[in-house]
Amino acid sequence: MDVRAVLQFATFTRSLSLLLQAVLNAVIPDHEADAFMPPRTEEPLYLDSAVEWLLGGLSHWDAEHFLFIAERGYLYEHNFAFFPLFPVVLRGLAETLLWPLSGWLSVRGRLLVAVAVGNSALFLLSVVALYALSRTVLQDRRLALLSSLLYCITPANVFMTAGYSESLFAALTFGGLFLLEKGFTFRACLALSIGTAARSNGLVNIGFLLYLPSLHAISQIRVYRTATKSHFKVFHYIWVIIRLLLTSLLGTAFIALPFFAFQYYGYRTFCTPSVSLEQIPPALISLAERKGYRVPDENGPPPLWCMRPLPLLYSHIQDVYWDVGFLRYFELKQTPNFILALPMASLGIMAAYAYFIANPELCLRLGLWETGANKGLEKPTPGFFNPRVFVYIVHSTVLLIFGTLCMHVQVLTRFMASSSPVPFWISAHLLLLNEPLLHRRKTSNPSIQLQTNSRNGCKHTPQNPIIALLLHFKICSSTTQSILGYFLSYWVLGLALHCNFLPWT
Repeated sequence: MDVRAVLQFATFTRSLSLLLQAVLNAVIPDHEADAFMPPRTEEPLYLDSAVEWLLGGLSHWDAEHFLFIAERGYLYEHNFAFFPLFPVVLRGLAETLLWPLSGWLSVRGRLLVAVAVGNSALFLLSVVALYALSRTVLQDRRLALLSSLLYCITPANVFMTAGYSESLFAALTFGGLFLLEKGFTFRACLALSIGTAARSNGLVNIGFLLYLPSLHAISQIRVYRTATKSHFKVFHYIWVIIRLLLTSLLGTAFIALPFFAFQYYGYRTFCTPSVSLEQIPPALISLAERKGYRVPDENGPPPLWCMRPLPLLYSHIQDVYWDVGFLRYFELKQTPNFILALPMASLGIMAAYAYFIANPELCLRLGLWETGANKGLEKPTPGFFNPRVFVYIVHSTVLLIFGTLCMHVQVLTRFMASSSPVPFWISAHLLLLNEPLLHRRKTSNPSIQLQTNSRNGCKHTPQNPIIALLLHFKICSSTTQSILGYFLSYWVLGLALHCNFLPWT
């Protein structure tokens, strides 16, 4: 029942997002932004104008890079900042599921439809994966349900809907972490490895692979120490350690492989090119000349980054094209962007602080072994302060620190919302802690109830607590108003601004 409720709400929010972006894109004039806008080299077909009118808002800002790569491949040097999995998914949908429309829609038109259909489906997968992961880690069905419903109105909504890889990455990350929690290490590594082909920060998920199997190994050693005869213990210990090392080394290599394979592809494309300028359409060459974009040319000199000891194209692009680096964004003129990122940063800080205050000893010993007072406890206290949440708090904090110090800080909202469940866990935890209208029943019924008195004195309990809280927004606590206000305002503003080439997170 919980999964069905979450899927229904997610389907509703996806449909509403697509409808709103079309309306807002139609009624608000597009801003003339200095964004990547390659020329159209394909003749439009019968339905292209209608699809552009309905779904054109999904193609703005960085989405244009993904659509261009899906249509033309990796032509310009800065295109390599965008990893290949999402463009491959879009092109695959355009050439298979949407192929019957090829007589009425150009490749560009089918790619726009693929964005709407593909990201909607991927978002539904991600919300199911998040719910499953939350149930497993939090051991609290109410908190898992509320977290997943909050995810359906994520402040990063527009990036989950438009032609970005966030929904794909979230589905693979949450699904991979769920599999890892359940002990399906190979399948988890496969999902997380595919995730690295979607976004570079998939490399950070290696930390989970190093930590969770270590936790399992320590638990096994503790069991062997008490249940195994002394002359067999040493062999069990050796086997556990060998298996842990193999899992860590092979799993790390498996997850990192797509990143380095993509960098090698970039190296071959520009450092040892096999393409001449004559093979590239003139309109695209003209754009490169006007904007200063580098294209591969077998007759030209290789770029300077090819001569570096470690020639990583991704690092070069972030440095030269986006000016990404340590503390580079700490300028007075970037104050509005820091303000935009402040709510998400606040959730991350509150999560880390609250968890440390509740579990100081656990945090200091990295959650790897039990103290004497905790030995023998088979089931830890469910909820946000569960010991199993520790590694997710660390992961979220690492993303927060890196995103604040080394990235364009306004990206922090979608960066964390698509990579970590913690913003949604802490938000749900704060709602349950501070909202009087929510209460936990001490029965087997896991539904979160919103209790109000109707005119005839009967109690009314809506099934979806988020909708119920919104219907009673004026009488909610200040905490509830702040959290829901943040989620919904960013949910709507993102659609209005981003879909019209106005700056957003």
